[in-house]
Amino acid sequence: MSTAAEPTTGYAGSAIQKTALIVGIVFLLVGIAGFIPGLTHGSEHLHGAGAESEAQLLGVFQVSVLHNIVHLLFAVAGIAAAVTARASRLYLVVGGLVYLVVWIYGLIAVNNDQLNFLPVNDADNWLHLGLAVGMILLGVFMTRPARVDRRDARSPRV
Repeated sequence: MSTAAEPTTGYAGSAIQKTALIVGIVFLLVGIAGFIPGLTHGSEHLHGAGAESEAQLLGVFQVSVLHNIVHLLFAVAGIAAAVTARASRLYLVVGGLVYLVVWIYGLIAVNNDQLNFLPVNDADNWLHLGLAVGMILLGVFMTRPARVDRRDARSPRV
């Protein structure tokens, strides 16, 4: 359901909706790639969670089954959010804030095996910071749809 400030554009019909859809698809690809041997070096070391998961996506980013599932959940959320501009904007901003929290968590957890349940490494931390900043900026500054002045549509000009 759309409000007066948000005209109906259809699924992924506006720039912000397309952006949420694209971000969701990227998360889907990354989430799937985390389970594919060859893309995930040391996939035989892929554990459910924790720092003992030594598998690395593209030989760089530490992953686990939990980490991959988080990416897949972000994918589903982004693809679903593309239904409306408001949901898309919310997905990008809130998702960016979540990644900001994950970045802060990573700064603390990267050298602490007791805390590193996701798991993350330094490369993940830089990526999470970039995702946080990028998603928030896209959600805040992406072109908003033009507002329609309902008064002009209802009353003829004389």
